[in-house]
Amino acid sequence: MGYIDKNIHAASDADLLDAYSQTVTDVVDRVGPAVSRIERIGGRGGQGSGFAISPDGLIVTNNHVVEGARGIRLKMPDGYVGEGRILGRDPDTDLALIRADASLSASAPLGDSKNLRRGQIAIAIGNPLGFEWTVTAGVVSALGRSVRAATGRLLDDVIQTDAALNPGNSGGPLVSSAGEVVGVNTAVIQGAQGIAFAVAANTANFVISEILRFGRVRRAFVGVAVDTIALPRRAALRAGVSAETSVRLRRVEAGGPADQAGLREGDFVLAIDGSPVLGVDDMVRLLDGERIGRATEFLIYSVANEVERKTVLPVARSS
Repeated sequence: MGYIDKNIHAASDADLLDAYSQTVTDVVDRVGPAVSRIERIGGRGGQGSGFAISPDGLIVTNNHVVEGARGIRLKMPDGYVGEGRILGRDPDTDLALIRADASLSASAPLGDSKNLRRGQIAIAIGNPLGFEWTVTAGVVSALGRSVRAATGRLLDDVIQTDAALNPGNSGGPLVSSAGEVVGVNTAVIQGAQGIAFAVAANTANFVISEILRFGRVRRAFVGVAVDTIALPRRAALRAGVSAETSVRLRRVEAGGPADQAGLREGDFVLAIDGSPVLGVDDMVRLLDGERIGRATEFLIYSVANEVERKTVLPVARSS
């Protein structure tokens, strides 16, 4: 029989709040120096946020922050002011990659967003409404969302958070309590209370690698909107998989490749060409340019509660 120490006391509310405050300040001290203010030079004016992911001057931001700019001016917390060159943009994820004209003193590499859970602390750093290097905190409200941006484009693999964001936060980092950058803040629903979004870090990593290799993102299009969701136990047993999560088709575009192959709203996508699909980031990564025009097998658990294999012919994503 174990010994129970009756002198153990629960931490007071003040102690818990102090621990929370210390967590947030530690994260800000670690990531804050890598956050930049980004201003458009020429064309349509405006400003936003970004953050350095490597000391050699690679900066991630939103596509809409730099779209149409003739030049980019960067300002860092350490006093550095310089210009940047746009290496590539991806409107489909609202991401862009900039190269600063000098090495930078601080960086905050993108982490792994697949391990995120709802309810985790989420910390946003940016320049809302021109107020430089502002910090807000909240929680991760939902994961694997697909949302429509103001441009009308559908953004996949999006983190929903209640950390307050305002115009100017766009492009800044969303950070976990462990100090890991888990997302790129991108969108606020006007008129909503406490609902904001960030592109997940795993999707951002894929986009950045494509831009660095090809100058653009090669992407196969199948015509679906999806959400990451818990995979029902009966579906996993029926399909013989051990996965606990998958993606569910929330919308299937009429006449698109998925529709033509017989995929329907409510179907779960379990694998693509034999590779497991545990979340939206897997689907984004697997549907790269190599699969354009190539017959691709989708393993699905259908709305009819059947395990089926469907052959989809992806097409090139239109600009």
